[in-house]
Order: sequence, then C-alpha cells, then structure tokens
Amino acid sequence: MSITRRALLATSAALAASPLARARAAGENIIRIGVLTDLSGQYRDNSGPTSVLAAQQAVEDFRPEQYGFKVEILSGDHRQKPDIASALAREWYDRDGVDAIADLNNTAVALAVNTVSTEKDKAQLNTGPASGDLTGKYCNPNMVHFAPDTWCFSHSTGTAIMKQGGDSWFLVVADYTFGHALQQNISALVTGGGGKILGAARYPFPGTTDFSSYLLAAQTSGAKVLGLCNTGGDMENCVKQAREFGLAKQGMKIAALLGFVTEIHSMGLETAQGLLVSDTFYWDTNDRTRAFTARFIKKSPNNYPSSLHASCYAGVTHYLRAVAKLGVPAAKGSGRAAIAAMKTIQTDDDCFGRQQIRPDGRFITPVFLLEAKTPAESKMPWDVFTIVSTTPADQAFRPLSEMACPMLKT
Repeated sequence: MSITRRALLATSAALAASPLARARAAGENIIRIGVLTDLSGQYRDNSGPTSVLAAQQAVEDFRPEQYGFKVEILSGDHRQKPDIASALAREWYDRDGVDAIADLNNTAVALAVNTVSTEKDKAQLNTGPASGDLTGKYCNPNMVHFAPDTWCFSHSTGTAIMKQGGDSWFLVVADYTFGHALQQNISALVTGGGGKILGAARYPFPGTTDFSSYLLAAQTSGAKVLGLCNTGGDMENCVKQAREFGLAKQGMKIAALLGFVTEIHSMGLETAQGLLVSDTFYWDTNDRTRAFTARFIKKSPNNYPSSLHASCYAGVTHYLRAVAKLGVPAAKGSGRAAIAAMKTIQTDDDCFGRQQIRPDGRFITPVFLLEAKTPAESKMPWDVFTIVSTTPADQAFRPLSEMACPMLKT
C-alpha cells in the first residue's frame, strides 16, 4: 500500500486525514471525483496533470454551489500498472469517500478499476482509454466512455488513406489491450475494403524506445502504409525514426492511427507535417472551443488541451449535471444510478457542444480527420492542424447493431 499512499500525496485537492475530519466530511454535501491518470510516464502530456486541471475547470464552470453542493477533485498516478490503479481506486472508494473516477488513460487500467467500481457501485468516467471494447464486450452499467476510441480512429484515418490508394499496410503495435484493439479495428477495415495487411510487429509496452527493427520489417514488407497502433511517446518516436529511415521518401505513407495535438506539438511540424490523424476535438474548431481554450490555458499555458483533456472536462461536467438532477445522496448512493441519469440527459459543453450518450455508454460526437500543417502554414506554436473532413456523430462510432455489449441483449 505504500505506493498508493504516496500517489495519494499527489492529490490536487486532498481530503483531511484524521478519522474525525472524515466523519465530519461524510455529513457534508460533497461529491468527490478522483482523476486517476499518468502523472509521470509517456502519456502525461496528452492526459496526465492537464486532465486534473480539466476536471477542476469543469467544476469551476459548472458552479455546483448553485445546486447546493460542493466538489473536491483528487488525483493519483496509476503508473501504467493495473494493480496499482485498482488498489488506489479501492483505497479512494473505501477510505476517502470518492464517488467517481475519471481519466484512466490506459485500457488495461480502466478495466482493472472497473472491477472495483462495479463492486463498490461507483461511477467510472472513461475519459482517457481508447479501446472500442469498453463499450463492446466490456460494457458495464457503471461506466461511460467519453474518450475517442480505436474504432473511430481507425475508420476515419484508415478510410481516408485507403481512398488515397493505401491498400497494403504494415502495422507496429503496442503489445497491450489498446494496441491489440487498434490492430483489430484497422485490420478489419483494410481487409474489408479489399486491401492487405502484409505484416504486424508487436513491441513490449511500456519501455520500448528503439523501433528500428520494427521499421526495418515494415520497409522490407513492401507495404504502402506504415500503420502505427500506438500513441504518446511511442507514436512520436516511431514517426521520428521512420523519417530518419527515409520511409516517406521511399514512398511509404505513415499513418498515426491515434494522435493528439500535444504529440504533434512535441514532434514539431518539421517532422510531423503531412501526418494524418483523427480526433474528436481540436482547440481551434469553433468559437466555443476557442473560448474554452482561452479560459483553460490560464491554468495550463504550456500544454494546450487535447481531446483527452476535453473529454475529462466534458465527462466531469456531465456527471455533475446528473448529480444535480438526482441529488447528492442518490448520486453518492449508486454510481450505476448516476451513469443511468447521464444517459438520459443531452450533453452540452464548450468542447463538444450538444451531443449524447448511447445506451452502451458510448459518448458520440463528430470525428475530424486532421492533417499536420507545414511550418510555413502555422501562425503560432499550437496552430498545428488543418481539418480535412468531418464524420458526423451518428456515423463516427461503431454502430449499435455491430456491438457486443451485453447490456444491449438484456
């Protein structure tokens, strides 16, 4: 337990430690939300500490005091380890009165924590993990999925590249649940469209930094497209090393099936230019996204919001809307009831506008195909994308008719 206790010391809004203080807090009208994220690893920029700030921004903008309750935000570091994450979740639920957990930017972590969330009947806001299976075979009445997923990413980017003639692929895959899901989704899309997967190389996650052997295998495969089934620092390293290998100059298209504004900014447009990625949020999309970003960067001037930060903001905002509808006692009494209430209310926030949550827990919103700008096209450091096309919300995610969600069969 020493690891999880140290992680709790990283909380942004820590609870009082004494039993007397906790007992007194139990009688107060307080909702507690834990943001369980990557505070120290390769996903810390596209989620991490900035997701904690996004949750705090959601509370600030929602103004729960006008509904007669208070909100406290905690944060903790799962360190990409499901056992650490589930132990910390249990400690939060049992000892600290946490009512909901958000972020969980690793699918294996999200699944481990959901076991605890279901047991304790708490609300789980998946605003960080990407596997489409979270609303498929792993769907659960105690969780909703706000983060974009592997199905929407692969279909948006993959369809665009197939239309450009990219009909043979070699995949580099992060060897865990998320990477496998992305590999499965893009493989089904390519082969279903008459293309071929000429090879796939899975690498150990986390901990791999040298991708040269995998890129060499891609090069010798003769594939037209290098498909990266990863994200974060791994995706950045793959793109950089692929450029060094000269794959693009040899005619191979590099497709980052999942990429965020934070990663493009980190790589720099000299390296990233021309890269196609898909996402559900870009800060410069419209007046509402720009207004949100203007407020948000006062807290995070060096890290503009990614879609995961936007998802955390939207997820926490909508959860608080459900709490206001149910009342604090009912929301604290059953996370399942809070999730059910979230599905009955239309979402509305400055990041995504008016959208909805399907019965399987999938938050649906339009998906943008984005192309990284050239350095000459960019007007400022975070001006990195051009929106190439938009897939409407009702077409952007796997149809309910194709879902394996057990909740839809009862």
